[in-house]
Amino acid sequence: MDKALIRKYNIPGPRYTSYPTVPFWNPAGIQLIDWQASVAQSFRQSNQTEGISLYIHLPFCVSLCTFCACHKKISKTHDVELPYIQTVLKEWALYRQLFSEKPQIKEIHLGGGTPTFFSAENLRLLIEGLLKDSIKHPDFVLSYEAHPNHTSAEQVQTLYDLGARRNSFGIQDYDPTVQTAIHRIQSFEQVKAIHDLSREIGYTSISHDLIFGLPFQTESSIRDTIEKTVSLRPDRIAYYSYAHVPWVKGVMQRGFDENDLPKDVEKRHFYELGKEMLFANGYVEIGMDHFALPTDTLYQALENHQLHRNFMGYTAGKTQLMIGLGMSSISDSWYAFAQNEKSLKAYTQRVENNQLPIMKGHLLTAEDLIMRQHILNLMCHLETDLAVGLSEDMQRQIRQQLQEMEKDALLTYDGTKLHITEKGRMFVRNICMTFDLRLMRHKPETRIFSMTI
Repeated sequence: MDKALIRKYNIPGPRYTSYPTVPFWNPAGIQLIDWQASVAQSFRQSNQTEGISLYIHLPFCVSLCTFCACHKKISKTHDVELPYIQTVLKEWALYRQLFSEKPQIKEIHLGGGTPTFFSAENLRLLIEGLLKDSIKHPDFVLSYEAHPNHTSAEQVQTLYDLGARRNSFGIQDYDPTVQTAIHRIQSFEQVKAIHDLSREIGYTSISHDLIFGLPFQTESSIRDTIEKTVSLRPDRIAYYSYAHVPWVKGVMQRGFDENDLPKDVEKRHFYELGKEMLFANGYVEIGMDHFALPTDTLYQALENHQLHRNFMGYTAGKTQLMIGLGMSSISDSWYAFAQNEKSLKAYTQRVENNQLPIMKGHLLTAEDLIMRQHILNLMCHLETDLAVGLSEDMQRQIRQQLQEMEKDALLTYDGTKLHITEKGRMFVRNICMTFDLRLMRHKPETRIFSMTI
């Protein structure tokens, strides 16, 4: 681990689940008619071949985890479930009006919040409502995120019966001190019980989410967490850098003092330690922050050059159209982005008034589309061809921006093809930033991104 390089390149930067990134969407937003047109266009182009993806945001949580930067709604009562599902299904009906034929659904992902806050009965109502009068793509995938403390055997079985073969458990860290600081307390025994149950039922891809850079983490706690995790052999492991953005989320990320967070080199050491342990146990690095066993579809997608990245992170298959349903969800038609109202009240009111609940969005320019593809290539495949879509002058500008990184052996060239080296993997976000024309032209005056390392 090169400490000098970490100090040099550890700057605020995007995670590139989209391009342009949300802070650089057109401030004027997007006209609803333009968004609807882009959805209809993308649907016509891709429904018969790729199918479409649905992301459903289920925002309710029993308690607040102080590390979380997601949009959520804390609730101790479950009478919010049914009205919310009815609203989501009504929003889906509004989108169905834009389609020229039955949608072919390739992927449904339930995110949150805590999707398993919802009862098995209501989860069935939701999935069956989404699939009604639709066609399941031959490669249909249903997946969901789950809190080990709030997931029952009935929920796991019901979702399996509806087609789920992949689930993801938010673990973060097993150390009691860390868990107390982030208000996410769950034992290894609880995780093992729900993990083993998923295996017994027949789930073929189980994922565990871990985070490094949390308050009070130590080398010992990282080792213990990784050892416990690999003992269960999840098919995928997401090993994320904690994104500390209290200036965005306010008090929700102020449950601890910033002095309690590991800094720069120490934080990166935790990642390198975890990566080394995962490699030793047969896991392969996928893109950025993701690892998978060679038997998992995520690894196979990497090998087949089909790995894709969107607002859900890395996926094993691409769909041109991804529709986000629920409060705060983000949709992607490839040609445009749109985000729903972030408050439950505003979201519900808009849908009840038979309106798509879009609060902001961005219509991509021709330049945006070119840069989006280059950044996607780098994030998924660690390479891109500068000659594709870029003028010779633009290629020269980008290569000039990358000169220092080339000197530091973070990347190489084969003619016009750029390749990120093994050494450069940890700096993939920095390399992508040289293609981010909107970031370069409108450098933020205040900090809006987490640190790249």
